Amino acid sequence: MDIQLTEEQRLALQSGGATTRLVDPVTQTAYVLVRADTYARLQALLGEEIDVRDAYPAIDRAFAEGWNDPRMDDYDRYEELKP
Repeated sequence: MDIQLTEEQRLALQSGGATTRLVDPVTQTAYVLVRADTYARLQALLGEEIDVRDAYPAIDRAFAEGWNDPRMDDYDRYEELKP
């Protein structure tokens, strides 16, 4: 479905950069309006479906160095050690 922009929306898009936030006045639901070429790039990057659990191994690797630091033991026992 194509919806024609109002003049106010068109001006907001011109001055707002790549995205413009829209709010449904009835439900207060916020939407982000992006250019079609930007949306196509995002869709290509994200694929059809995203499961955040697919990122868990990469997140674990990224934070492993800090989590495995011996100084984290004191952090883990913060409540026990605080004055």
